[in-house]
Amino acid sequence: MDFGRKDVIEAKARVYRMAYATPLVEETPLSSRFGGKVLSKLENLQYSGSFKIRGAANKVLSLHRTRISGVIAASAGNHARGVARAAKEAGIPATLVMPLWAPVSKWAGAQREGGENVRIISHGETFDEASKHALALAGEEGLVLVHPFDDPMVIAGQGTLGMELVEEIGLPGTIYVPVGGGGLLAGIGAAVKETYPESELIAVQAEGASSLLPSLEKGRPVACTEARTIADGIAVKSLSDRTYEAARRWVDDVAIVDDEEIAAAILYALEEMKTTLEGAGAAPLAALLFKRPPTKFPAVMVLSGGNIDVNFLSQITERGLFRSGRLVRLRFLIPDRPGSLATLLSAVAGERSNVVSIEHDRLPPDCPLGYSTVVLLLETRDRAHGEELAARLGEQGFRSTS
Repeated sequence: MDFGRKDVIEAKARVYRMAYATPLVEETPLSSRFGGKVLSKLENLQYSGSFKIRGAANKVLSLHRTRISGVIAASAGNHARGVARAAKEAGIPATLVMPLWAPVSKWAGAQREGGENVRIISHGETFDEASKHALALAGEEGLVLVHPFDDPMVIAGQGTLGMELVEEIGLPGTIYVPVGGGGLLAGIGAAVKETYPESELIAVQAEGASSLLPSLEKGRPVACTEARTIADGIAVKSLSDRTYEAARRWVDDVAIVDDEEIAAAILYALEEMKTTLEGAGAAPLAALLFKRPPTKFPAVMVLSGGNIDVNFLSQITERGLFRSGRLVRLRFLIPDRPGSLATLLSAVAGERSNVVSIEHDRLPPDCPLGYSTVVLLLETRDRAHGEELAARLGEQGFRSTS
């Protein structure tokens, strides 16, 4: 392999010009739940909102600005932000190729990071299509490609995160790492597993982009047919030969989490951990909560980023509240006469439920003449409270029809 622990050590001087050692905090409720110390590595608090600044800084700051015409990178968002920030620091022009579906917040963030120093091109429906376009442009325009994971310098930069774990806690027990292309996994493996092979390294992938298990079974990188997941930061079809070899050498287990579990983890982090995570950043938490409890302690979740679109976060929050029964939607038929709606709302208030929204309509096809439909979105304590609320309203003559 063309990278190792010594490369990670050499990367630190460049990385810490642009990044910092993020907090490693204990999640006390999770420690109690699992019977050992559970820690969060809060890379969502990193400059640019994710760990990607580490690899970008190590690569870009190693380049001589007078000998190159610029750098280029393909990214769904976080790597783009890291490259934009590092290129601006180095005084090197940057071109960023982002898929058409890249979150608006990440596109805007990359533009802010680079300012006039950066050119952003939207191309392709997938990261792989954007990556091919970036490679073609690099050849046409003489630009240096800064690959998000298949580059020894980028991997070594990501590995500084692993060095921080070792420096703070010594021997990590179980480390949960989100995996798309595998650069972060490879860097942490080089930083930790070379010295502490007894540490458990758990690779966490989204079900919609889970290429690692079939790759390990086949003994070579195998691409999944498509990469579709809310965790856009790890929506990559395949590891590279380089990162696959790192995974083959250092990964102890693979945990696959689906989008519902990732969404639930985002909501858990907001409510219980008071931290904002994007899909990829929440994947390790989802693995710990739903798929693969730790067997060695201290357990560390690498929460890799927090750059989530606010509108999407709102969708996830509302969906999670519905799934947990803390939001319920009830539909009623009430007489279409003055005071009927006020009577219904008074009954709801008497059951100590808060009204989030009201839809009042007398024209639906299933609504009899002389009646109106009322759809209430209500806040409840839990699912049992919602069921009790519907029953008690029914006893008062307000029977829900949905």
